[in-house]
Amino acid sequence: MTSIFSSRVAFEEAFKTGLSDLLAGYNELGVFILVLANARFDHQSWERLAHQLEARYRLLSSDLRRHPRWFGLDDAKDDLQVFRRIMEIGLDGISPPECRRVGPWELQFNQLRGFRPPRMTQVETTGIRAPFDQRRFHFNTPFLRKEIMWQGGLFGRNGAIYYNKFPFVPLHALLVPEPKSRHPQYLQAADHDYIWRLVNSLCRTLPCVGFGYNSFGAFASINHLHFQMFQCQRPLPLTDGCWEHNGGNQPYPVRCRRFGSVDESWRYIDSLHRARSSYNLIYLPDTVYCIPRKSQGSYVHSGWTEGFAWHEMGGSFTTSRKADYLMLTADALSAELARVRSSV
Repeated sequence: MTSIFSSRVAFEEAFKTGLSDLLAGYNELGVFILVLANARFDHQSWERLAHQLEARYRLLSSDLRRHPRWFGLDDAKDDLQVFRRIMEIGLDGISPPECRRVGPWELQFNQLRGFRPPRMTQVETTGIRAPFDQRRFHFNTPFLRKEIMWQGGLFGRNGAIYYNKFPFVPLHALLVPEPKSRHPQYLQAADHDYIWRLVNSLCRTLPCVGFGYNSFGAFASINHLHFQMFQCQRPLPLTDGCWEHNGGNQPYPVRCRRFGSVDESWRYIDSLHRARSSYNLIYLPDTVYCIPRKSQGSYVHSGWTEGFAWHEMGGSFTTSRKADYLMLTADALSAELARVRSSV
């Protein structure tokens, strides 16, 4: 097995070393933002990188003030907008994420995630698929190459693992199978089978591993096939035995099906495709949770959230406003989740 997948310790060390190497090797806005967000999410990474980040911030902000027109020519416009927002409050104004339990739910305050560009998530979608568009943001964009943590063959398919620029789970990464093939964000049976096999293989050495998937129209931010890789030692609320889909007696606010069979789960996903229903998936060892839902833009969500993707559908909510983090109740979170409930 490729060495970074040999244990959580090996993966975590590669993850953190990669962040350090990025910061040392590139004097760019996008790299600074990525390393800052990932370091702020993990206390040990922050201790390791804080001084370098502070020095780089002073340099970048000084350069931007002196040369606003030419600065950032190598960076996406999105990065410049995010960095300007950081400058408005200063590096000391960036708070680390916080998390608390709210009834059966988990709520996270993640200030930096509120700075991220909306991309596709603010667009009202029609249908559940769209062709890959070379002109839109995608993983083959040249300036993203440096954000690849690892690439190569992985259990029969070539792929690349990218850092998530605005993480909300531990060791948050994006798995892109065959990036150069330019697959759109539309799941095929072979993709589903691959992720099922992958999570059941990786769990032998990465025991808390899982993958999230957002279909087109379910707050996928990029129409380029990808899966969100996570290693959460604290299980998602969705997995609690109290819920009906796990054999309990409590109804979950949205429809949810739990499957222990790759073939049976694919038949259900295929039925959602035929019904043109958006959905989110959460892959865990020997299990996949399938959650049909209303598509983005077809309902109005509350101002404290930017919309619900796989993590929120799994019962773990994120807000970028501290006041909302402190005030939101279990009933409010349940009601917000119920807004997304599909009739399918």
